[in-house]
Amino acid sequence: MRLIPIYTWNKGVLEFNKRSGRLSKKPWFQGVLLMVCVLIAMLLANLPFTRELYHDILETHIQLHLHSDNGLVDVLFPRDLTVEKFINDILMVIFFFTVGLEIRREIAHGELSSPKKAMLPVIAAFGGVIAPALIYTFINHGSMAASGWGIPTATDIAFAVCILSMLGDKVPVSLKVFLTALAIADDLIAILVVALFYGGQINFLLLGIAFAVILFTLLLRHVGEKHMFPYLLCAFIVWALFFYSGIHATMSGVVMAFLIPATSRFNKAQYVRKRNRYLAQLKELDSIDNEPFPNGPQKHVLRRLESVAHGSMDMSYRVEHALNPWVNFLIMPVFALANAGVVISDPSYFNVFSYDAAMGSVSMGIFLGLLLGKPVGITLFSWLAIKLKVGAMPEKANWAMFFAVACLGGIGFTMSIFVDTLSFGEQAPDVMNHLRDAGKIAVLMGSVCAGLLGTVLINLVSAAKKK
Repeated sequence: MRLIPIYTWNKGVLEFNKRSGRLSKKPWFQGVLLMVCVLIAMLLANLPFTRELYHDILETHIQLHLHSDNGLVDVLFPRDLTVEKFINDILMVIFFFTVGLEIRREIAHGELSSPKKAMLPVIAAFGGVIAPALIYTFINHGSMAASGWGIPTATDIAFAVCILSMLGDKVPVSLKVFLTALAIADDLIAILVVALFYGGQINFLLLGIAFAVILFTLLLRHVGEKHMFPYLLCAFIVWALFFYSGIHATMSGVVMAFLIPATSRFNKAQYVRKRNRYLAQLKELDSIDNEPFPNGPQKHVLRRLESVAHGSMDMSYRVEHALNPWVNFLIMPVFALANAGVVISDPSYFNVFSYDAAMGSVSMGIFLGLLLGKPVGITLFSWLAIKLKVGAMPEKANWAMFFAVACLGGIGFTMSIFVDTLSFGEQAPDVMNHLRDAGKIAVLMGSVCAGLLGTVLINLVSAAKKK
């Protein structure tokens, strides 16, 4: 006798899937999920009974070893790949691939599609990168922490959107659109910063082969190749070449995102013609063998109809739509679990204003860069753009609300942590790990404070506006 009737079990599973599906569509859910993963990572890295296991898992090697008995075949690929590197150098490639697709879509049809639309958020994004970098460099110039200037320059769009959604109609829609466009432009600048300043020693031979593969991919797109497999194969080859060439492997995801065809296999007329033909075939097959719908031949026609509908959407849209749930609810939480687990061996990590002449203060540079540099840079550059009439103030916004929303640009979080994991590689391992751990704590503290400051200011400005 079953303890739980099968009907009750299936009903419970269906209800759970419905609720989780509705929850995952909430704009604030991803931000909350990432924050939970950060807290779990901090606990795993610091609790006595989980600390060792947590770090052992991250340092476990993942390799494919092909070896023949006579020794003629002895291939080890990839070399020196740990679980942590797998997450940062492979899974994050998929994340940057979707970022590249999003940037490309916005350039083609969205908020960056025309100079008039793009000018203000792009200029503001540059301000939001330059000001934090200057603050960080001013504090850490000439010290061991000097190379970390790129850490406070990034904005985490998921957390910014999460807070905006919870604030509801207190923020004008135009400013929500502005911050989203700014974060996308900011992502593009962050990608360039990583590519130019946070790679290793470059192997120009491998890089040249990678560019040859990229040119071949362009040729495929030019001749009208619309099947996905050739592009996926080229993407894997480019990733492997970038991985060993000294250019950070995640950049291969961005490059390939801009090479994926943005045109569909079938235009509207072709789709309508094929759809009508298959619908007519479905009707003709209704009377075969008096089977319930769909009978065997009808299933074949329905599959063809599904293929036509699939082919009427461009490949970049299909890939982005398929990958987004995996990126938002698997890759980014796993990244947070793997990279936010800082061992707090010294309470001084939380003293962001401590300074050492030799080490500098990575904490102060990041904290002030995110909390002050971001909103000041975004607001100042936007003010200049509007005064010079190369941009226009978002509708129904004033400078007080503009600055309050700009504070949310200081939520660096996952993007800043990612840059932190690439920084200070020129230092001795102990120094590098100390600087990176201090940087991660500063990113978390700066991001939380920026989010709180932005939320408080938005509420104050909104309340003052209603009086």
